Amino acid sequence: MSIESIQTTIARDMQAVDAVIRASLHSEVALINQVSEYIINSGGKRLRPTLVLLAGGALGKIDLRHHTLAAVVELIHTATLLHDDVVDESGMRRGKATANALFGNAASVLVGDFVYSRAFQMMVGVVGVDSMRIMRVLADATNIIAEGEVLQLLNCRDASISDDTYLKVIQYKTAKLFEAATHLGALISGADAATGEALREYGMRLGTAFQLIDDVLDFSGHADEIGKNVGDDLAEGKPTLPLLHAMRHGSPSQSKLIRDSIEQGGGLEHLTQIINAVQETGALDHVRRLARIEADAACAAISRVPTSLYREALLELAAFAVDRNF
Repeated sequence: MSIESIQTTIARDMQAVDAVIRASLHSEVALINQVSEYIINSGGKRLRPTLVLLAGGALGKIDLRHHTLAAVVELIHTATLLHDDVVDESGMRRGKATANALFGNAASVLVGDFVYSRAFQMMVGVVGVDSMRIMRVLADATNIIAEGEVLQLLNCRDASISDDTYLKVIQYKTAKLFEAATHLGALISGADAATGEALREYGMRLGTAFQLIDDVLDFSGHADEIGKNVGDDLAEGKPTLPLLHAMRHGSPSQSKLIRDSIEQGGGLEHLTQIINAVQETGALDHVRRLARIEADAACAAISRVPTSLYREALLELAAFAVDRNF
């Protein structure tokens, strides 16, 4: 199973979304066009716009409003990545140099601001539905994502945080936009309250599962597949769930090594030992099980949604989120 096969059902709509994204990012300022074009051509799974389209299609016909909101969600995601890479001092994403590595931190932050504001300009233009409700969903999501970024910053180099605290960061920083994507797709298609809530929960659960697997791949993936360096989270002092589990269940020396690496940042000179500790303590299997629970809950949440190719694609996407290796 691949993300491309899952997206077959909405292939033409995805092309339309890409066209909307390209048109929306045009500016009279040359640097904005340069950075935007680089980002667009850097690839990515386009998961969030996929969710808008699949949720909308599962409840009715996909139209231009879905295309617009799918593009809006992707622009918000893109803006967060531009800012994230500056904060994290990242040099590689999706297997390519980050925008900040090529154009500098100032350009990345400012173009990120442009992308955010353009997303909100587009959102205001969506008609034919309760536009205030649409704006509320996106405004709330954007605000919570920002809170998640700050929470993650506060948690960096803190090896004493609880699993619940870390999961809160995931739900704020990653799952919230997944949740908004499926909720918006449902709202545009005129979903009743219960069905809209079901698709909202699907997105939240899927986003949580997706980030948990990202945390697993940081210690088990390959740089050419996951698009970033293995051990990046450790290097940034992020106490992810695999590390927290390994700290609790490892030997005293393993626990100390992990704790010191988180608190001091870096730690890449001990990466092989830490990966061994993570594997020996069953941390990766533990986090995969948690991701599977979230994916199963996502599938259960949409049991009330009518059977269709779109609903089937949503179920396949939940399986992909857990089984992927990139």
